[in-house]
Amino acid sequence: MKTTTFEDLKVWKDSREFVKSIYELTSSEKFSKDFGLRDQIQRSAVSVMNNIAEGFACLPIRQERNNNREFIKFLKYSKGSAGEVRSMLYVALDLIYISGDTFYSNYEKGINIITQISNFIKYLKKHAIKENITKLRSFILLIFQFFNL
Repeated sequence: MKTTTFEDLKVWKDSREFVKSIYELTSSEKFSKDFGLRDQIQRSAVSVMNNIAEGFACLPIRQERNNNREFIKFLKYSKGSAGEVRSMLYVALDLIYISGDTFYSNYEKGINIITQISNFIKYLKKHAIKENITKLRSFILLIFQFFNL
């Protein structure tokens, strides 16, 4: 299956579910009254999926920016936001806004997303290296042809 939109990416779909889960857990009576923590954890969760979507526009297949390096930058932002959510889950647990089970479930979702992002970054870097080698080979052949070597 060819990926043509960010909605096709499994990591984006999982991030979307993560956002839903974070919004659900922050709707509890205790959590919802802590405006600062509630707003920050929600913004961080949304940032995970939004940075994946924004970075997707950088991929060559989209031809909007044609830059894997820029997409990787956005994926790193997304990864950082997922880490921020994980950190705030500890705060919520320590303040007894969430149960241990809720903490563990959402913490694991965050780890899963971070792992997917890390693997995606590795793939993009590897793909970029292969692409550069192919371009270099073509350039060398062109030089040989130009100088009749």
